[in-house]
Amino acid sequence: MTPSNIPACGTSVKKEPRHTKQGIYQATAACITADDNVGYLIKLLHTSFNRMIDRKVTPLGLTAMQWRPLALIRYRNVDTPAELARLAHIDTGAMTRTLDRLQAKNLITRSHCVEDRRVVRLELTDQGMQATEQIPAALADTLNEHLQGFNKDEVEQLVGFLNRMLLNGQNPDETD
Repeated sequence: MTPSNIPACGTSVKKEPRHTKQGIYQATAACITADDNVGYLIKLLHTSFNRMIDRKVTPLGLTAMQWRPLALIRYRNVDTPAELARLAHIDTGAMTRTLDRLQAKNLITRSHCVEDRRVVRLELTDQGMQATEQIPAALADTLNEHLQGFNKDEVEQLVGFLNRMLLNGQNPDETD
C-alpha cells in the first residue's frame, strides 16, 4: 500500500470474508478492567481525538459536535439532516439542535425541497465554507500528533487492523 492509497478520513471499509472467531479475551471481570482491553483503548483514543480536535476548532467558533456536520456537508456532499444524523451516528433530535446552532452562527442555511416539502436541504453559507476550509488541517494535525513515532508501514498496518475489526463487528445483514 502506498501513501496515496492510505484510506482517507471517512472512507468506507472494504468487505472481505470473515475469519473464524477467536477467543482472545476471557469472560471474566479482568477483561473489563484490563489495561490491554482493545475496546477500552479505542474508546480512550476516540476521546483523545475529540478533545484535541475540539481545541483546534474552538478558534473557528465550533465545537466537536458542530464541525462534523459542516465537514460532511462540504466534503461528503451530505445535504439532509437525516443523512447527517445517520453518518454522524447521532439521533435526529440532537442533529436538529446542532443544525439550529449552526444556522444561528450563519454557517448553514436550511430550505425545503421543491419536489418534496417534507425534505429539508442544507447548504453552507460563505462563512460556513470559510470555516470548513480549516477543518481538514485540524483533523490532519490531530491524527499526526497521535501517530508520532509511527512509520508509514505501521500506520498502514494499524489501518488494516482497524478495518478488520470494523468488518468483524458488522452484522452480515448490514448493507453499509
